[in-house]
Amino acid sequence: MRHTTILAIKKGNSVAMGGDGQVTAGQTIIKKKARKVRKIRDGKVLVGFAGSAADGIALLDRFEGKLNEYGGNLARAAVELAKEWRLDRALRRLDALLVVADINNLLLISGTGDVIEPDDGIVAIGSGGNYALAAARALLKHTDLSCEEILREALSIAADICIYTNHEFVIETLP
Repeated sequence: MRHTTILAIKKGNSVAMGGDGQVTAGQTIIKKKARKVRKIRDGKVLVGFAGSAADGIALLDRFEGKLNEYGGNLARAAVELAKEWRLDRALRRLDALLVVADINNLLLISGTGDVIEPDDGIVAIGSGGNYALAAARALLKHTDLSCEEILREALSIAADICIYTNHEFVIETLP
């Protein structure tokens, strides 16, 4: 997935998720303040996407439906979405990745059926994801910064490196 950076960090009882606001078409910046990270389920769940905007939003809507169907059980909703995404002929064509989190879980969901919980409580996707991931890991290991502070610094580092990532961040936190 290109053209964005989404980063999520779980540290203790805190979760922070953020993304940049840049939308590109080819090599042209179309929008600077897009919202790729949201709170759903009465502010108890964070979701973010990288990839095609329409596909990402369609998947967010489907994920929210699965959350409602399974009584807010994030892990179950993620697995059911991944199964449906992989098996449904129309859904398989969607070009996006999702990161979802609540106070207990942090997961990456893909269209190939993957539901991945990171070992270190950090997930990053998009063109600047590897830069943000490396920065977040270093900051988590070597500082006492809060979850949100680590997220903001790591996204800023990614934005300084990745041409598809800007400094217009949307950051959401739990609790």
